[in-house]
Amino acid sequence: MRLTRRTTLALAAGAATGGLASAKAASASPLQLWYRQPAQEWVEALPIGSGRMGVMVFGGVAAERLQLNEDTLWAGGPYDPANPEALKALPEIRALIDAGDYAKATDVANARFMAKPKRQMAYQTIGDLKLAFPGLDGQATDYVRELDLDGAIATTRFAIGGTRYTRQVIGSYPDRVIAVRLTADKGRAISVDLAFDCPLKSKPVSRVEGGDTLVLAGANESQEGIPARLTFECRVQVIHKGGTLGAKDGVLSVAGADEVLLLIAAATSYRRFDDVGGDPVAVNHAVLAKASAKSWPVLLAAHQADHRALFRRVEADFGTTTAALKPTDERIKASQTSDDPALAALYYQYGRYLLIACSRPGGQAANLQGVWNEKTSPPWGSKYTININTEMNYWPAEPTGLAECVRPLIDMVRDLSVTGARTAKVMYDARGWVVHHNTDLWRASGPIDGAMWGVWPTGGAWLCKHLWDHYDYNRDRAYLAEVYPLMRGAALFFLDALVVDPKSGKLVTNPSISPENDHGHGSSLVAGPTMDQAIIRDLFTACIKAAAILDSDAAFSAQLTTARDKLAPYRIGKDGQLQEWQEDWDADAGDIHHRHVSHLYGVFPSDQIAIDTTPKLAEAAKASLNTRGDISTGWAIAWRLNLWSRLGDGDRAHRILSLLLGPERTYPNMFDAHPPFQIDGNFGGTSGMTEMILQSRNDQIVLLPALPSAWPTGRLTGLRARGAVGVDVTWTRGRLESAMLTAAADGRHHVRYGASAIDLDLKKGQRVRLTARDGVLRKA
Repeated sequence: MRLTRRTTLALAAGAATGGLASAKAASASPLQLWYRQPAQEWVEALPIGSGRMGVMVFGGVAAERLQLNEDTLWAGGPYDPANPEALKALPEIRALIDAGDYAKATDVANARFMAKPKRQMAYQTIGDLKLAFPGLDGQATDYVRELDLDGAIATTRFAIGGTRYTRQVIGSYPDRVIAVRLTADKGRAISVDLAFDCPLKSKPVSRVEGGDTLVLAGANESQEGIPARLTFECRVQVIHKGGTLGAKDGVLSVAGADEVLLLIAAATSYRRFDDVGGDPVAVNHAVLAKASAKSWPVLLAAHQADHRALFRRVEADFGTTTAALKPTDERIKASQTSDDPALAALYYQYGRYLLIACSRPGGQAANLQGVWNEKTSPPWGSKYTININTEMNYWPAEPTGLAECVRPLIDMVRDLSVTGARTAKVMYDARGWVVHHNTDLWRASGPIDGAMWGVWPTGGAWLCKHLWDHYDYNRDRAYLAEVYPLMRGAALFFLDALVVDPKSGKLVTNPSISPENDHGHGSSLVAGPTMDQAIIRDLFTACIKAAAILDSDAAFSAQLTTARDKLAPYRIGKDGQLQEWQEDWDADAGDIHHRHVSHLYGVFPSDQIAIDTTPKLAEAAKASLNTRGDISTGWAIAWRLNLWSRLGDGDRAHRILSLLLGPERTYPNMFDAHPPFQIDGNFGGTSGMTEMILQSRNDQIVLLPALPSAWPTGRLTGLRARGAVGVDVTWTRGRLESAMLTAAADGRHHVRYGASAIDLDLKKGQRVRLTARDGVLRKA
């Protein structure tokens, strides 16, 4: 049933005597996750983040668990994994690949070409802040816990013994704290015991300091032979109204208070990938001195103003039915058999919420789990996997109005250009810089894990696409001048490292892989996989464009143009598919349904292949996607969603989105399930839905390119397109109602809707409203 004002009022009236949970259902905020019970598992807890810090809120009654992270608490310390033996092995590996002995090439690479150590460092956890509430052992009634995406606040409410309790948690970027407020509707009702529980093998020590502060201090862990070099501290200051404070055996207790405010600060000694000389104690003292001088309303107001300045740029409405009145976990369970378009809109905005919470200027880039991780050795180390996952984290940033959140990624690329320069010289005797398929806090840039996964030299080149995109969406020439040297260095590496394929005479990478996919001929190692050629083509093109805009480096641009023209082209195989490798091996692959669809990079996130510019290649891409299938890991489903959107099939894209939203790929707290949890699927989902409504590619803005029939009426406003233009899109009965374009810079824009197109010359600040009558675009 579609929600109307009448049905909503009727449901609200029916809930009037049904308690807090029923009343909550009647309110049915489109921007809240909510539940009728506490979290039992980590993937049921609710994420709060300040950019640098993360906390998972479980919403317990007699005992609350707040699982804490700080974004620079990783294992190990500064290290250089470049392997000097690699350079001597490189000619032999290349010769074996050219001779078709891929298995032997892999053996040599594993023995002599891999980074030392062969594994990178893991993102770690501070542990838990445990809150025990004496006297709250009874049965709670009217229980609700919720995460308000617009307010960026987690709230738990319940009643016991005639008293109503409220607990609120925020992660403040302006004040650099996690703040927890405990209140009740009766005086002297708040009693709580606070203690740390830390799983680190380095055995950090907790203590009570100054009578009102709980402190956990210690070091990170060593891993893979890399010594632990970080110190860290987490500090919880207790501010209470009424009641008393006491301490015993490392536990800080509040008894009989009217209200309690906990201010949590955390820091490590990390300054940069090569500098661990920071003072976390001094940092935390300074942070808490400022935050503790502010009241809860002041902290909350500053936090929400900061968050909403980003979050409220975009509004999403894909329609609403009565399914939206259910708790979030029940909606996810029922999503495969119910009509719940508002769940997609909630997932869309949840992705934006998560990026704001885990990637802010001055902090680290979002890793495999954003900033949230409960383990000391999490899956895949919760590192930066840059053969898709890190890039997917940032796919929605520019088009959904979160350009500021890209800054940590830009900073990471700058670091990698330093460490990657040594790897390029030591392992390839090449200029410029290179990064392979993973990196970590220490900006390790060598090939890891094993040759079949790690010998892939285009990770840094792919990251550079985000440097260019940040310019292309915002058109800041000063920024472009800042990052051009990074892009240039990545391109310079390939001018030295590309080799001539003896079979085709084209320039190719060698050795490399099509990420993580065995081609069925003895290995995954190969020369010139399709993805590499596409990424390098984008990198060279971006550098050529940037040099022209900056009116510099003409000689280097000429070299890139010559090399770009010699790159191996796309090929269509015997089954009509886009070939993943130079040879027609797709049908020979060990897993034809492989999760990675690397050879389709040219469709998305690139635009080298499109249904209206390269129709034959687009059809080949569809053939490849059909063979791969729709069902895969969470993030891989999200990539397929983006691809089918780019290929113009809205209903196919929507079916894939439905798979992503189902309980097998979305946990109760809406985290993406690989499984286990990987946050990239969340961000990829937001990106894919954007691509259904608006595409900014091939020098055009495309309106409703893949609108599914399941969303006949809706709106998506506040989007951004290349050329520094904002776009609001509204549609009714499956047709464009209006599109509002707002220019942030002077520019010419080619706007297309179906078969109709219009060219607009806009000045900075100018707004133009477009409508479509009989399918023809025109100015309103």
